[in-house]
Amino acid sequence: MQVFVILPAAGLGTRMAPVSAGGQPPKQFLELGGQPILILSVRAFLTVPSISHIFVAARASEMSRVQEQLQKHGLTSRISLVEGGDTRQESVHNALEQIPANEDDIVLVHDAVRPLIEPALIERTIEAVQKHQAAIVALPAIDTIKQVERTADGAIITSTIPRERIVMAQTPQGFRYSLLRRAMDSAVAAGFVGTDEASLAERLGVEVAVVPGSPRNFKITQPGDLALAEFYLKG
Repeated sequence: MQVFVILPAAGLGTRMAPVSAGGQPPKQFLELGGQPILILSVRAFLTVPSISHIFVAARASEMSRVQEQLQKHGLTSRISLVEGGDTRQESVHNALEQIPANEDDIVLVHDAVRPLIEPALIERTIEAVQKHQAAIVALPAIDTIKQVERTADGAIITSTIPRERIVMAQTPQGFRYSLLRRAMDSAVAAGFVGTDEASLAERLGVEVAVVPGSPRNFKITQPGDLALAEFYLKG
């Protein structure tokens, strides 16, 4: 059995800093602890012996930059670049087309801007996929969750959802290759765009297991997240 990883890294990161605010590069290229965020994410997966190969999906205009960074940091083994799309789903689909996997092999999809993922958590996700066919990393909800109805005057609460029934999805999200390919092909054929890979599997009625996540494994999205990531990295 082989384990493949897809790192979608084609996002523009407009919530981090608009281009008009100074031309800051996409967040996956910002530095954290002296290294680009993307490089830290790649390194995290390379430390797991069972990982066979990593596919980084980048925008066509950024392919050379990613290649240069990988070479600069000595990361040329077990890594391939593929052209990403305008959406996360397109990037993952493009990478799936390139993976030389067998049906029972495992594919993990991980946000390129979650650089603090721990090897032990990656390994637990792989184990969960081996057992359940599909699994995602997630954290339990801490705040009270309200369901609302949107109106012209704003949101109106319609119900309170018990927190024990809610988890906040993280990545990696892992699947048997045949399952992810079937879920992706079905979504593409139907014109369905999911918010993550698990939503594509759920659409087919597939049960997706949950692996307890970590507060460290957060997604760097806004400027303040960099300071928090630096704190965790130094700790």
